[in-house]
Parts: sequence; C-alpha cells; structure tokens
Amino acid sequence: MGAHAAPFGLWERTVAGRYLRAKRSQGGVALISLISFIGITLAVAVLIIVMSVMNGFRSELLSRILGFNGHVYVAGGVLQTPGRDPMIQRLRRLPGVTQAAPVIEAQAMALGMGQISGAIVRGLSPADLRATKIIASNIVSGSLEGFGEGEYGGDLILVGDELARNLGVQAGDALTLISPTGGATAFGATPQRKSYTVAGTFKVGMSQYDQAFIYMPLAQAQLFFGRDTGVDFVEMKLADPDKAMDMKPQVAAIAGPASIVTDWTQKNASYWGALQVERNVMFLILMMLLFIAAMNIISGLVMLVKNKSRDIAILRTMGAGQGSILRIFFMTGATIGLLGTLTGLGIGVLFCTFIGEIQQFVEWATGAQVFNSDVYFLTRVPAKIDWMEVAGITGGALAMTFVASLPSAWRASRLDPVEALRYE
Repeated sequence: MGAHAAPFGLWERTVAGRYLRAKRSQGGVALISLISFIGITLAVAVLIIVMSVMNGFRSELLSRILGFNGHVYVAGGVLQTPGRDPMIQRLRRLPGVTQAAPVIEAQAMALGMGQISGAIVRGLSPADLRATKIIASNIVSGSLEGFGEGEYGGDLILVGDELARNLGVQAGDALTLISPTGGATAFGATPQRKSYTVAGTFKVGMSQYDQAFIYMPLAQAQLFFGRDTGVDFVEMKLADPDKAMDMKPQVAAIAGPASIVTDWTQKNASYWGALQVERNVMFLILMMLLFIAAMNIISGLVMLVKNKSRDIAILRTMGAGQGSILRIFFMTGATIGLLGTLTGLGIGVLFCTFIGEIQQFVEWATGAQVFNSDVYFLTRVPAKIDWMEVAGITGGALAMTFVASLPSAWRASRLDPVEALRYE
C-alpha cells in the first residue's frame, strides 16, 4: 500500500481527516484540535487587525501632518535680506516642489465670548493659504471670501474648529488676539492687542491642529507681531515627502550659507522614532502569541500519536512506510494550522474593512465614546491593510504551524510496530 501510493495521496488524506475528526471516545483529540484552531484564528486575526490599525495611524497622521506642515524648511538670516523673494521663486522652480511659502508663526492669546485660550497664529498669503488644500478644502463654516483683502491684508482670520468652539465663537464673530511681542518702543517690545473677525473655521480631523491654530494674512501677521517685512521661515511642500532629505542640498545651494535648511523628519524625529519602536515591539509580542497558539498543535498531536499507536502499528504491518505515517500526522496538524490561519485572515481583513461601522455600532450599543480624539489626535479609528505585511503574517503563521506539526509526526513515523502491539 505504502510502496505504490503517491505522497499525500487520497488514502493518506482520508486517514488524516478521520484522525482529525475522531472523538475522544475513539482515541481522538477533537477538543484540543478545536482549541488550537481557535487560538491560531484569534492570533492571526488580532495580529492583522493591530498591525493594520497601526499602519492606519501612521498613514493618517503622516498625511495630516505633512498636509498641514511643510516638508522642507528654510530659516536664517537669508530671510531678512532683499534677495528673499527671488530665492523663493527659485525654490518654487525646483523639480518636485509644489509650494514654497513665506510664513510667520507665533503664539498669542485668543479671547472669545468670555473664554480665553492660547493659540498658534500662522501668517500666510491668501494665495498660499488657498493652495494649502488640507485647510482650504476643510472649511466647515464661513469661507475664505475676503481673506487677505484690505489694508495690511485686512482683519479676517481663519480659526480651527475646536478652538472656535472652546472660545464660543463662529463665523462672523469678533475674536481678540493678544501678542506678547507686538510693537517695539523705546522701552522694548510691548504686547499688542487687536480685534479680528472670524471669516470661517476649518477642521482637518486632527485635534492637535484644530484646537490650536489660527490663520491670518501674511501682511497682517507682520504688522501684528512686529516683524516689519521679515518672515520666520519659508515652508516648502514636495510632491513626494520622502524625497525631502535628498532635496536639502539643492535647497541649501539656492538659499546660500546664511540659511538653515531642515526637513520634516528632523522636526518630528522623536515622534516617528517612538511610533516605529512601538510598532515593532507590538509585532513581536503578537508573534509570540501566535507561537504559543501554534504550540497547542504539538500537545494535541502528542496525545493523538499516543492514542493511535495501535493504529500506527497496524498500518505499518499492512505496508505503510515511515514516510506515509509522517505525512498522515503532519497533515493532521497542518490542517488545523491552515484552517485557523485562513479563518483568522478572513476575520482580520473583514474587521479592518468595516472598522468604521464596527466603531459606530460599539458606540451605539455601549453609549460610550471608544475613541477619544483628544487622546489619539484623530476623530476615528484608522486601518490600512498592507497586503505584503498580511502575506508575511499568513506565511509566518503557516510556517509555525507546519513546523509545530513535524516533531510529533516524526515520532509517530519512528514508532516500532512490534513494541506497539506487544501488549495488545
């Protein structure tokens, strides 16, 4: 029988299937097999879900941070010279540069309807603000109509939605700003206080920005913060933010030796480093859980081999070779791993695909907010499936379960039929 049958043939698969389904009274280990199946399913599903959510966090935060902020920054004395505007024009002509805008950024106190809050005021020209799509495309009330018009850019400002709500103001209301470094006098800088009109509110979906930032015309910011004709830095945006480091030498060559050129990776180095370390550690922890789940297969097969030693001896005396026995018990364990991995894969992908609906259902059922934007900086749970990563998780899970099946299968193939039948 074993000499003529092909490896992994029908009879081997049939025997493996019968052992897998056998009840305890028949010498089977169906309960342990079920536990192993559930463990592998949950481990694979959780690993895919957690890694996809972390990928989603990184992608969402990156898109918002790099959409809201620049990719390359130019600062230094070059911004105070008459050659600043020609330099900016040359920067805009660099390949891959989508925007190069002079910016003023300073802190101020904002006074609303009986409320007060700290704010970061960013001065941009009207054209540059409209080119910043993450702001211009996410105005939730009011509009940019009239922004930048009038003497020194006028008195219209754009306020983050959460900041406006905290201050109790909306489009059309007055908002007073106090700058600690306004006009210069013989006694030094004096605080500047001025009332502005809220032209509109914006919401980019990241509370870190929505509750802190105010935009005003560049000329007005220069006047309000006492910058005269100067700016704080030039903010450049690229078509591909990942090329920011490669772009720095070209930018430095144009800006000259009096400039300081940095990129977004330097500005957010500690943040992204911590995020990457957390992601790697979480992956290792969850892989250990998958390894533990795969180890259940060993215990199940050890018991199965012990219970089926008489059957093994009979099969050997009927002509089944050691290879056939090894393949039968290997397929028994590998089937558990294969079914568990595929089921976990399906659950994980479906969960990530409908994670928004699941979040809404849980919040509706519990009446509690399960994802606080004030804590996580985002308004919803993000999930981004990286199919290469999913393939790696699936392959790793299958490899673990296949390897876990081999020791017991090898032990079964080495069982001596004479010793197994001696006391039968």
